[in-house]
Amino acid sequence: MRLLLALLLALVPAASVADAPLPVAQAQVLERLPHDATAFTQGFFVEGGAFYESTGHVGRSFIRKVDPKTGRVLRQAAVPAPYFGEGIAQVGGEILSLTWQHGTGFRWRAADFRKVGAFRYQGEGWGLASDGPLLVMSDGSATLRVLDPKTLAVKRTIAVTLRGAPLRDLNEIEIVDGEILANVWHANAIVRIDPASGRVTGLIDLSALVREIAAADAEAVPNGIAWDRKARRLYVTGKLWPRVFRIAWPPAA
Repeated sequence: MRLLLALLLALVPAASVADAPLPVAQAQVLERLPHDATAFTQGFFVEGGAFYESTGHVGRSFIRKVDPKTGRVLRQAAVPAPYFGEGIAQVGGEILSLTWQHGTGFRWRAADFRKVGAFRYQGEGWGLASDGPLLVMSDGSATLRVLDPKTLAVKRTIAVTLRGAPLRDLNEIEIVDGEILANVWHANAIVRIDPASGRVTGLIDLSALVREIAAADAEAVPNGIAWDRKARRLYVTGKLWPRVFRIAWPPAA
């Protein structure tokens, strides 16, 4: 637990680190589900009992609808080269997908994955999450953008801090009961963020899951958080992971 916190604190300026307590909960696994071990997971959400996932790498970027029980891909559309696929979220009848370094996102019809448009944004695209009224985007920095779900204009920003210092490398994100959960690139933890203040209020330790996966690839890191609002189930996975884990929510202290 101390090692996990130390690794996260290495991402913030040492001079600003205080000794304020930070709750750390261990991820409690309730179910293991199959996952495509070749999928470089960049975005992940649940809708209508199915997983929706986006994958990365130029020429290997897709958005997918997946059967959770079998891992079978039910529908798929390619994100064309030269784009590197990133986060996705559903807004109304559309799925919005980001790309990494081109400042371009795409609109897909959720019913059949037909591409129906595109949009532009400044900087990089990493994670995207929506719970209906709230649409949030990450770009790898310590700042999250709150977007207007209709126009995609930036309404405000959230400066995310860990013990008073900016926490960078925020990656895949999800909104759970009004709280923002975020993977931190190359950290074996999910951070819990208060969207009003941007303060990290706690951590969910994924170290046991990472040990179980025992990935040889250094980039096979945790990166995928999906919340089933109706069933109140929380799922996590990672890049190149062979499994999706359903974990307890709220996590046991």
